Amino acid sequence: MAHTKTTLPTKDCPVCNRPFSWRKKWQRDWQNVIYCSQRCRGLAKASR
Repeated sequence: MAHTKTTLPTKDCPVCNRPFSWRKKWQRDWQNVIYCSQRCRGLAKASR
């Protein structure tokens, strides 16, 4: 059975407050993923 997008786990980005879904490139590190994009990661560091 194929993996459907409706069953993928999601998180909310603390910077933009948008939900983002699991990606294969985050497979080993999903529990450590905080931001949805490099842009949000940069904005979070800039606002500190």
